[in-house]
Amino acid sequence: MSDKPIYDYPGNEIDVHWDERLCIHIGECGQAANSLFEADRKPWCVPDDVSRAEVREICERCPSGALSYTDKTGEPERAPAENTLSLVYNGPLYLTGDLHIEDAAEEMAGTRFRAALCRCGASGNKPFCDNSHLDSDFEDFGAVGEVGPGLSATGGPLQVKRIPNGPLMIEGNLGIRAASGRVAWQGAKAFLCRCGASANKPFCDGSHKDVDFTDS
Repeated sequence: MSDKPIYDYPGNEIDVHWDERLCIHIGECGQAANSLFEADRKPWCVPDDVSRAEVREICERCPSGALSYTDKTGEPERAPAENTLSLVYNGPLYLTGDLHIEDAAEEMAGTRFRAALCRCGASGNKPFCDNSHLDSDFEDFGAVGEVGPGLSATGGPLQVKRIPNGPLMIEGNLGIRAASGRVAWQGAKAFLCRCGASANKPFCDGSHKDVDFTDS
């Protein structure tokens, strides 16, 4: 990894920032049907090639929070109206909303709204995913059996904390989507497995104690 993990791509109306620490190469940026990002070009990102609105929309597609922007009109990125956690088939947890992730560095601007969180237990960048699930034989197809207590409201701050050597604790209004796309669980507090061993994924069942899961 570079000594400078955040790269800046300036434009006349809007600047783009890419955080190498968070990128898991999903490709929402490079697959966009315009020339904002082009893999074989230097620089890779040219904000002035597209409209300010397109820059915002494409950066907000990034599920890991690796992409963020500084809009020179002063208009910040805004949190979605609902907080949503989506399970990825054999992969991480995608979280969107008004996020307050305890371990996110101040300069990780995108993680205030979007983050990919490890649930295989093998990431070297916990609590964030670093694609270690691809090499760790992690398997979970993303079904959710529980329905939760329900919600009396949506949106609002969502606190994300990691219990030392244990699960993620999420507090705030939250809807969980199964990998099939359905809204499966709703509630205001959840303990989510991040050791990869729970028999009740995505929820913790205490298995981290049996597998000697550590944050390291």
